[in-house]
Amino acid sequence: MDLQKQTAPAAATEPRVAELRASELRASDADRDRIADILRDALAEGRLTADEHAERVEGVLAAKTVGELDVFIRDLPAAHVRRAPHIPAPGRPAAGAVPAEPDENVVAVFSSAVRKGRWRAGRRIHAYAIFGSVEIDLTEALFEYQHVVIRAISVFGNVEVRVPENVSLRGTGGGVLGNFEVDHLDAEDPEAPVVHVDGWAVLGNIEGRPKRGKVVADILDRVQRKVDKGLRKHLDR
Repeated sequence: MDLQKQTAPAAATEPRVAELRASELRASDADRDRIADILRDALAEGRLTADEHAERVEGVLAAKTVGELDVFIRDLPAAHVRRAPHIPAPGRPAAGAVPAEPDENVVAVFSSAVRKGRWRAGRRIHAYAIFGSVEIDLTEALFEYQHVVIRAISVFGNVEVRVPENVSLRGTGGGVLGNFEVDHLDAEDPEAPVVHVDGWAVLGNIEGRPKRGKVVADILDRVQRKVDKGLRKHLDR
């Protein structure tokens, strides 16, 4: 009985310890963007004055930890909404799931090559920048497959990969007197596309980043929204 009395308080403190550790984590740009979005909504709803909003946003930009960020939304309803548990993105596709041959090659030798706009992303894309520059922009691409593998080789060149905010991003590679830097990004939807950037930079640069404000949106949805908007205007006349 005495043992139960002694162990119960210790068990109760475990969530508090975990919460304390989480609050001490360094804040990321995504964390700051999330808090800034909540503050913007609070301003639009009239919960904050313009001066209060400006003061808090300034504090958000200067915050170093997750705990410091939470202070700015503690008195707002959005801070107390329970978020669904995070489900990590699926791992790398099994061997043979993605063909070894590329669906598309993007090559720049003493030149530049750009792939952007509304295009269909295949399962495998190879990018080669030899004394050149390659830009692969997936922010408006159509994802027909959940996994997209980009194999990048940079020799005295530069390869940049840009993805929407609501996909997952992974990177495996390195640099030889060069730079290989790919952000680790987890989408909220576990079924969202996953972009894998693999490669080596030899006296060059390879990087993968999300483009803020860009999300995957099917073109048919956009067309439907335009049609609905046109119908509403017609009916309001």
